[in-house]
Amino acid sequence: MTDFLLLAFVFLIAGVMAVPIASRLGLGSVLGYLIAGIVISPILAWLHVDVVSIQHFAEFGVVMMLFLVGLELEPKALWSMRARLLGLGGGQVGLTTLAVMGVAILFGQPWTVALAVGLVLALSSTAIVLQTLGEKGLMKSDGGQASFSVLLFQDIAVIPMLALIPLLAMPELVETLSHGADRGEGDHGAGLSLVEGLPGWGVASVTVGAIGVVLVAGIYLVGPVFRFIAAAQLRELFVATALMFVIGIALLMSLVGLSPALGTFLAGVVLANSEYRHELESDIDPFRGLLLGLFFMTVGAGINFALLWNDFALILGLTLGLILLKTLVLFVLSHVFKVGGADRWLFALGLAQAGEFGFVLLSFTVANAVIPQALADQLLLVVALSMLLTPALFILYERVMAPKFIGSDGRDMDHIEEKSGIIIAGHGRVGGIVARMMRGAGLSPTVIDFSAKQLDMLKRFEVQAYYGDATRPDLLHAAGIDEAKLLVIAIDDKDQITELVRYMQKHHPDVHVLARAMDRPHVYDLWWAGCRDIIRETYDSSLRMGRSAFEALGYSREQSEEVAGLFSDMDRETMLTAAENYDPTVPILENQAYIAGLREARGDLEAEFLRRTQAVMADRRPGADRA
Repeated sequence: MTDFLLLAFVFLIAGVMAVPIASRLGLGSVLGYLIAGIVISPILAWLHVDVVSIQHFAEFGVVMMLFLVGLELEPKALWSMRARLLGLGGGQVGLTTLAVMGVAILFGQPWTVALAVGLVLALSSTAIVLQTLGEKGLMKSDGGQASFSVLLFQDIAVIPMLALIPLLAMPELVETLSHGADRGEGDHGAGLSLVEGLPGWGVASVTVGAIGVVLVAGIYLVGPVFRFIAAAQLRELFVATALMFVIGIALLMSLVGLSPALGTFLAGVVLANSEYRHELESDIDPFRGLLLGLFFMTVGAGINFALLWNDFALILGLTLGLILLKTLVLFVLSHVFKVGGADRWLFALGLAQAGEFGFVLLSFTVANAVIPQALADQLLLVVALSMLLTPALFILYERVMAPKFIGSDGRDMDHIEEKSGIIIAGHGRVGGIVARMMRGAGLSPTVIDFSAKQLDMLKRFEVQAYYGDATRPDLLHAAGIDEAKLLVIAIDDKDQITELVRYMQKHHPDVHVLARAMDRPHVYDLWWAGCRDIIRETYDSSLRMGRSAFEALGYSREQSEEVAGLFSDMDRETMLTAAENYDPTVPILENQAYIAGLREARGDLEAEFLRRTQAVMADRRPGADRA
């Protein structure tokens, strides 16, 4: 028990310390977990910990992640992806396998070994890429959707790979393994299987039957089971039931020789329209996050530094060569399938690493006498090192490639012919409403947006908007910023909004700037940058919900609106006090002046708000105007 607690404490403290530091430095949580694993690897070696066994356990985080991804996809959406799923995914796996196979043959490897190596290195990291895309809000972008199509195809492709690899066995390695088995080496016992010893038609029948069980259970069983569990009104039973479904599906897929990740993804898709979808998401997500973090730490801890040091130049060269080769393949495919602009680089760089299934396939190739153990050890380092470099590739995309393409999407900026005294930057769910209100009042704002898809949609409705990046000074000049009275900043990137406010305060201080704020800290950033007309994007709707909540309790519309107004006044005073002590160079939780000032202001203002609100509510108790 003590050993288990010590090991759990080591992993937890490493993650808790490393991830916030990495996130604050802009490196992302994945790199933080990988670094944490590297740091604790000497401790794990001293404790004689079997990192590989822990890694196999932590791989279940990938299974849970794909289940959650499946919950976000309706079957219609999955069917609409079929062209990219087969074209992009099949093209990437096929071309990368052939390219790596050719390089391996040039290095003197037999074609069977070269093919196996190509299959292993063709896969990318589902765990790292989806986690990073989700964290950075890039999952819904064209590059993110293209990446997801490839990753999904790769997970499906693992099944035929597992069937093909044993056919590539080398006779001399088979003999070596058989001698090792005679001496009792490598005998860990056979795993359970429902298809072992069955003829081909039997395996196919059992496999199809297992998939049918998953589909039927998802459609007809989940609802009644959760309704039965709900009768107990115990939260922990919901969590246990959700885990039971996911683990049960993964177990069934493993018993018939299929990928557990694929099975749970399929179940997620089936349950995408279920009334219990959000319950399943909230129950599974914490386990998914913890297990993925543990998996990334085991990848970092599993690096064989002795072998890496001895063959450093070779391993590094192979890793960088693999990343370059996969980037070229993906870049070519992005042209063919019209993934343009910055999304092209997101797609090419994001999938350029090897994946976690590479660890599984390499162990499988050694066990089936396909790849020699010495070569497998080197390839394990290549896989791990490429995964370790993946956050750096995303940083390269964000800081070098994306700024060059933002606002272009492979398309030239529009020439702005008509100018007005009003410029609206962004025509999404915020800027679009502002523009409609102004047009409805007879005004003609100059609307700029950098989403080609959004503008194509607007053209169908004969709405005038111009394509371009409103954060660029030359475009603002072309839009007439020198003569403008008002600039409405409604783009959906927090940092770009802040930078544009700074630019306006420095170069066009006479123009009234109305800025969209994403959240409360962003309000402080914009206030610090000089903007004094700031609108939080969800604030007014939240006030309306609060007002409606009071009305639902029986208070009059006048009372509810007065309470909402009092709250708005209090909140504004609180924010003004906080803004005076805010410093963007100091983290909020470390700014003692900010914390102390906000506490003092909130204490006085909230007491006054309570007194005035109770006076308003005392005029007529709930239900009085219904009597």
